[in-house]
Amino acid sequence: MDEEEEKANINIARVNRLRKLRKEEDENFISGSEYVLQLRAQHAKLNPGTEWSQFDSQSRYNRYSDDESSDEENSLVVPRGYKEVGAVDDLLRTNVDLVVKSGGKLLPGLLEYSTLVDANAEEPCNGPINSVQFHRNAQLLLAAGLDRTLRFFQIDGKRNTKIESIFIDDIPIRKAAFLPDGSQVIIAGRRKFFYSFDLVKAKVDKIGPLVGREEKSLEVFEVSPDSSTIAFVGNEGYILLVSTKTKELIGTLKMNGTVRSLAFSNDGKQLLSSGGDGQVYQWDLRTGACFHKMVDEGCINGTALCTSPNGSLFAAGSDSGIVNIYNRDEVLGGKRKPIKTIENLTTKVDFMKFNNDAQILAICSSMKKDSLKLVHVPSYTVFSNWPPQRQGLHYPRCLDFSPGGGFMAVGNAAGKVLLYKLHHYHHA
Repeated sequence: MDEEEEKANINIARVNRLRKLRKEEDENFISGSEYVLQLRAQHAKLNPGTEWSQFDSQSRYNRYSDDESSDEENSLVVPRGYKEVGAVDDLLRTNVDLVVKSGGKLLPGLLEYSTLVDANAEEPCNGPINSVQFHRNAQLLLAAGLDRTLRFFQIDGKRNTKIESIFIDDIPIRKAAFLPDGSQVIIAGRRKFFYSFDLVKAKVDKIGPLVGREEKSLEVFEVSPDSSTIAFVGNEGYILLVSTKTKELIGTLKMNGTVRSLAFSNDGKQLLSSGGDGQVYQWDLRTGACFHKMVDEGCINGTALCTSPNGSLFAAGSDSGIVNIYNRDEVLGGKRKPIKTIENLTTKVDFMKFNNDAQILAICSSMKKDSLKLVHVPSYTVFSNWPPQRQGLHYPRCLDFSPGGGFMAVGNAAGKVLLYKLHHYHHA
């Protein structure tokens, strides 16, 4: 014990490297003894390898997420060819936390993260990665690209074991995505047909061409959060709505200009679209009507859209690199101005994604090296220590956050899926 510690006052807001010790954004001075405790906690956070001795083995396996679902809902059979089917079945049944760190309010400025072993280190892609996505259980990751192969990995941050790969000889994969219920993967490319891979039956089905349509490419699509509908970008401003159950065309929507990007609302009942006329359309999928249309400020060609998980925000990106963030309720109420305009990208915005609690927005351009920024959403400022300087991202093409926010995977043009641990989040 040191009596001087109690008398000392430390200003943790003045020095950049000490700001991460703050519990609240406006916290400035703490006592010397509190400073020591904070440093110890920070050390444990940044050196998770020392944490194993603080928990017995049973407690480590009993930390489940708050929204546990039944075994029947989470049960999936992994594709044939993997020897330890029982182990993988257990993996897909549970939501065991792989990342255990502090939670609460994310502070702006510096992002605390660690670089982990590449998610696809056991089998990199032989071409650019076009899709990475976590399964809803946070432990299974898909990676797909132009080498026509869909790969699955078990993500633990240490070994990231490859579970299975599926080669599809007639379609260089431009996009692959899990249905949110975790039962299927939709696979598409620059073809007039697409594929569905059933994780339960371990079966690949070829679907299309769609009846009555002449699209030569179905490579751009989004899946509704309720897993009922796939929306494909079609020709001449058409949006094609396909049932995930029957795989049949159930409706079309028509924009005035060409359509380039889509995003579902959080409840799946509405769809946002943008494209060549610089406007953002909002559609009611129950009636097929466009109930709102607005000019995206400063945008000539819209190239990317995304909505926040709670539905309150949406972001619109353009070919000039500008990203506008809007409050959806304010827009529907008549306000046309964005909350914030992000100008950190200088080339076409290709991809955007909010994380699970909408405190981080990732914005990406594949045309320039390391052109991936992470925006702190409450303050609408970019994290200054991202992207990493020592180990570059190469040309980033896609990104996903794990369901609990603890992992972030980035696919690049070199065929790698880079994996990072975000220290702020409790769960993988």
